[in-house]
Amino acid sequence: MSPTLSGVDHSTPESGALTDELFAELVEFRRDLHMHPELSRQEFRTTAAIKARLEQAGLTPRELPGTGLICDIGPQDGGPRLALRADIDALPIPDTKVVPYRSTHEGKAHACGHDMHTTVVLGTGIVLAGLAAAGRLTRPVRLVFQPAEEAMPGGALDVIKARALDGVDRILAVHCDPKVEVGRIGLRTGPITSACDRLVLSVDGAGGHTARPHLTTDLVTAAAKMATELPAVLARRIDPRAGLSVVWGRIQAGHACNVIPQHAELEGTVRCLDLTAWRDAPDLIHEVIDQIAAMYRAKWELTYHRGVPPVVNEQTSAELLRDAMVSRFGTHAVEDTEQSLGGEDFSWYLEHVPGALARLGVRTPGDPAIRDLHRGDFDADENAIRVGVELFTATALHG
Repeated sequence: MSPTLSGVDHSTPESGALTDELFAELVEFRRDLHMHPELSRQEFRTTAAIKARLEQAGLTPRELPGTGLICDIGPQDGGPRLALRADIDALPIPDTKVVPYRSTHEGKAHACGHDMHTTVVLGTGIVLAGLAAAGRLTRPVRLVFQPAEEAMPGGALDVIKARALDGVDRILAVHCDPKVEVGRIGLRTGPITSACDRLVLSVDGAGGHTARPHLTTDLVTAAAKMATELPAVLARRIDPRAGLSVVWGRIQAGHACNVIPQHAELEGTVRCLDLTAWRDAPDLIHEVIDQIAAMYRAKWELTYHRGVPPVVNEQTSAELLRDAMVSRFGTHAVEDTEQSLGGEDFSWYLEHVPGALARLGVRTPGDPAIRDLHRGDFDADENAIRVGVELFTATALHG
């Protein structure tokens, strides 16, 4: 666990960087979270652990309704307030790693790196608390420990409803990326994740004998047409650069080969790279389904579950992250990254204030293993904790 990822030792309290002692403590804190994962809106132990350590640092965290908390640091009238967000929930999948800090909760695991995100923001808070006490933090900073990122449409909406963004001028976050080496971040201006929604489509008709489809609603054909024609029509109604796609995961209809059923159901997802197209998608999808259903005299009902919009990194916020990373670790420590098809509810914050999300490298250099997110064998190089803390600290000090 080297403190010199950039070849320069920053480990002095005066620099705003981690001491080796605090780094070791944060590693143990992360491992404790990893051993005790809690699912969305059940993060009571996690919330209590974060609160206790912030209070130990002389801070006054405020619990959010249910789970999660926020904590203000620095002068409350010192200019624009910067928020740093971490998500704290785990996933309902088994931990398959063979490590001393393997999950002790059956069927639950921190397989998306939220324990890392939480530890990074906590560590930043501890460092900034020391700097504030010494009069070296001139701007107000708010730590946001958010529950239920893995839920749909995401716990960020609960945090916003609790007015955690009041007074915030900019918000930043990191997300673990197992493709990026530790000591580096992936960054881009503009969209960095995608939107994801869920569709449940019910199709109904009179039903009848397959020998006389003209006397009834040929429901299976109607459902099949909706399954194939909806994606095809959307591809011609939306700019292809928007990347809007509908993919079905379940189709169910009928029980006998010679009976036209009365009910069919389709379930799938809508994914979209573009924010404007995502906002337009529900009305367009309803319109296309209605046109197809009319041809077969079918009745229909669509339940459109909004998920999350794309995370769209605001330019100034992305540049703040880039400048802070370069100042700590050098120009080689920032790499360009592509827009992913994954969803992240950090996007909801960006509907209210400017901000940006960076991909935090967690892959050990030279490690040939692939430990992708949302897999039971996912793990992170814990040196990334130091990188994340120093990135956020530098942004708070100089951004």
